[in-house]
Amino acid sequence: MLIIGAKGFAKEVLEILHQKNELQGLAFYDDISKDLPQMLFNQFPILTNENQVKEHFLKYGNSFTLGIGNPYLREMLYTKFSGLGGELISTISNFAEIGSFDVNIGDGSNILSGAILSNSVHLGLANIIYYNSIITHDVKTGDFVEISPGVKLLGRCSIGNYSRIGSNATILPDIKIGNNVIIGAGAVVTKDVPDNRIAVGIPAKINNVKE
Repeated sequence: MLIIGAKGFAKEVLEILHQKNELQGLAFYDDISKDLPQMLFNQFPILTNENQVKEHFLKYGNSFTLGIGNPYLREMLYTKFSGLGGELISTISNFAEIGSFDVNIGDGSNILSGAILSNSVHLGLANIIYYNSIITHDVKTGDFVEISPGVKLLGRCSIGNYSRIGSNATILPDIKIGNNVIIGAGAVVTKDVPDNRIAVGIPAKINNVKE
């Protein structure tokens, strides 16, 4: 397995693989940071160029997952490493609770400890579902969505592509969140939010246009 990124969120993904005892052949990729050692935690190699990636895929298989949080960077890196022959894989914590019926999790999603997904939940490509978030029945998300710790997505609501839901925010039933939206931490969203907006507060006010 190759984790794209070697800081921040990549360390969260590492813990999922540790829980699953899937550390054999694990490496990280970071061609930007200048302050990293050659080995993360003195154990896992950090690759820094495409030739190393191709060699790693040949030796250990072509699975990779995204250890970067920004939705647009995730999409860019998904495209790049798929083009190098990689296969995007989801990582799901052993301590997440996933419904037994009609649950679809898009490739490359990262689901962390304590997350709860009910039945009839549909996640798009490469979502992040952070610690202790709750996604109830019939919720749908788009691609490259980030759900922060403690979020509650209630029945039949939907989240558009590239949108980010801040920590401990609540999206009420049947609410539609557009594409490229930011919902502030702790917000309670009681009405639909159009594309490219920021919504904050209780109840959430849509008061900015996101560039």
